[in-house]
Amino acid sequence: MLKEFKEFATRGNIMDLAVGVVIGGAFQAIINSLVSDIIMPAVSIFTGKVDFSDMVFTVGSASIKYGNFITAIVNFLIIAFSIFLVITYLNKLNKKMEQIKHGQIEKINSKLGKPKKETTVAIPTVKICPHCYSEINYKATRCPNCTSELEKK
Repeated sequence: MLKEFKEFATRGNIMDLAVGVVIGGAFQAIINSLVSDIIMPAVSIFTGKVDFSDMVFTVGSASIKYGNFITAIVNFLIIAFSIFLVITYLNKLNKKMEQIKHGQIEKINSKLGKPKKETTVAIPTVKICPHCYSEINYKATRCPNCTSELEKK
């Protein structure tokens, strides 16, 4: 059972998830600071110097801090938008990597900022025997099917 747990814990997906959680926690601290220290004070300028974090609705002895809830919503929206931007960028990067993998290389012309598409010429791996019309290795000098001698290219 310990061996199975070790295999489970050291699989790539689990390690990726652990790294994602740690980086996500650090990213959340940055976003919280951005919202509480920069965005909310800027919003309070437009709303008449209202500080959302101090907004409280009191019923009897219970206090409902709806200002903190508004701040949490803003935090969520900023984090969600940031993740959206990162995922969109990674998807574009993966698409370009697939194009490179399949031989459709796309280079960016740095002067004009416009994409310039190039296609690579694939080296053939097979050819057709002119005598028996069977498919054979491109480098073959004799057909393995009809034993005819082939001209060199």
